[in-house]
Amino acid sequence: MDLHFGDSKPTDEERAAIDALLGPPESSWEGADRSDADLRWARGGREARDRRDLLLPGLHAINDRVGWISDGALDHLCRRLTVPPAEAYGVATFYSMFSVKPRPATVLHVCTDLACAAAGASELCAGVEARLGLGSGVHVERSPCLGLCERAPAALAIKAGDPVRTAVSAPATVHEAVLAASSPDSAPQEPPAAMAVPQAGDPGLTLLRRVGVVDPSSLDDYRSHGGYAALRRAFALGPAGVIREVTDSGLVGRGGAAFPTGRKWQATASQPDHPHYLVCNADESEPGTFKDRVILEGDPFALVESMTIAAYATGAHRGYLYLRGEYPRALRRMEHAIAQARARGFLGNDVLGQGYAFDIEIRRGAGAYICGEETALFNSIEGYRGEPRSKPPFPVEKGLFGKPTVENNVETLVNVLPILTMGAEAYAAIGTERSTGPKLFCVSGSVERPGIYELPFGATLGELLDLAGVRPRLRAVLLGGAAGGFVRPDETEIPLTFEGTREAGTTLGSGVVMAFDDTVPLPRLLLRIAEFFRDESCGQCVPCRVGTVRQEEALHRIAERTGAAAADDIALLREVGRAMRDASICGLGQTAWNAVESAIDRLGAYE
Repeated sequence: MDLHFGDSKPTDEERAAIDALLGPPESSWEGADRSDADLRWARGGREARDRRDLLLPGLHAINDRVGWISDGALDHLCRRLTVPPAEAYGVATFYSMFSVKPRPATVLHVCTDLACAAAGASELCAGVEARLGLGSGVHVERSPCLGLCERAPAALAIKAGDPVRTAVSAPATVHEAVLAASSPDSAPQEPPAAMAVPQAGDPGLTLLRRVGVVDPSSLDDYRSHGGYAALRRAFALGPAGVIREVTDSGLVGRGGAAFPTGRKWQATASQPDHPHYLVCNADESEPGTFKDRVILEGDPFALVESMTIAAYATGAHRGYLYLRGEYPRALRRMEHAIAQARARGFLGNDVLGQGYAFDIEIRRGAGAYICGEETALFNSIEGYRGEPRSKPPFPVEKGLFGKPTVENNVETLVNVLPILTMGAEAYAAIGTERSTGPKLFCVSGSVERPGIYELPFGATLGELLDLAGVRPRLRAVLLGGAAGGFVRPDETEIPLTFEGTREAGTTLGSGVVMAFDDTVPLPRLLLRIAEFFRDESCGQCVPCRVGTVRQEEALHRIAERTGAAAADDIALLREVGRAMRDASICGLGQTAWNAVESAIDRLGAYE
């Protein structure tokens, strides 16, 4: 492997940030002081290459400490990991939260996605930029969804340093957003996670019953409310028994694909190749989605327990929690929960004295929607660009590090706890025959009580909107987020099940429900969706790379024209949409046309 390094050198601060993660360099090849003993050879080259997966944490370490990634810092990190700088540059520029150009130490991310756009994000951005101006020491970044849709509009301030400091302002005003950026430590504290759950405290809840009731920092409090009863039952059943219970429950993936969880676990467990890995996908970046954040912040030990059960059932001894970089409080909560579980014997070499070893490592994303796709997530963890892989082989055969891997999102995993505590039969009795169990819905937009709602599968869209208090003059409802579809206000009898939404010509997706009244300009929302997919396309395949750009261009033209000219562009949109749907490698390109198509056909958006 040829490694061509430049002449740039890291600053002392950049070197310290990298060495704090990787430890001191062992040879001059890795950047240590030269000595006659190692001028012509390097120790640990093979071992360094095996640490390629530390590239993303290393980029975070530099960005957290300095605020951007210089050529010298990138070269030093590449020397430590024996990674070609050109490849590392490709990784660093893949993520929106990193910068390879100088910028101030403080970055203020202001969300401009759908819920925030409807709540006045444009005015907030303009006000913040006018107030801060040039030379303020703050870089204002117009950001995709920050996962704070129930408190729109939202802003996230990140101030580089040792340690890095963060502050969230939501719902944000110009004054509060500027305060968060200029003095993160003085900004008002975020409200507790329970504030995002209008049903908090309802004894009838299953998945959210502990949010707002249990202290999320206390393992003892979690155990006093039924915590770790499911894991003890899992050990009593054995791996095969756990998989049988999950299969009999009818649980399917809650991320949108709805693949049977028991089948995925069985396929992974039966693979003869070892080791097996477990990956929890907590990179919920779909605009309008924030359910995983609420669980991570309000009931973190539930995820630790459910990951342990999933790993035990599938023969994995190491788990990775891939957590989106825009969730600083969730990161702190999960780091604390994992450390507590490890210290008390619920993680480690001998979990609960059962002779089973399992531990969890957190990997932070850095702003890439595509990393929600499972194989793109694997590439990201391994230190490569987060581009999806072609299938087959499927992850259950060759996933993370080329080994059998089971990947589930947060909501799917926490459903395993009630399955084991109440039994598969009782769990399957909730919901419908084909969509079993409870479901979490992220409701935002033109409603009185936005937040996370838990309902059994089979409840109607109207029942959910009634709970949230939909405002008058409802214009449209978006199901499934940017990758979903719009429905009309008179279609509220649609049952919220995977099969019910499919039969109605739309999708349930991950559970996003965004309501828009007639004060929200629909063409502007569609243009924002197109901009989102253009920005988030990884560019690997032509249909998506070119199609998302052509889609945005056509929507810009339609906004400026009427009549026959607009009709021509709508026809072009349909052609481009079909090409993306049929030929894109992954779900991003395959669904990029869905919302626009539904707005044209169901809502008459451009009539």
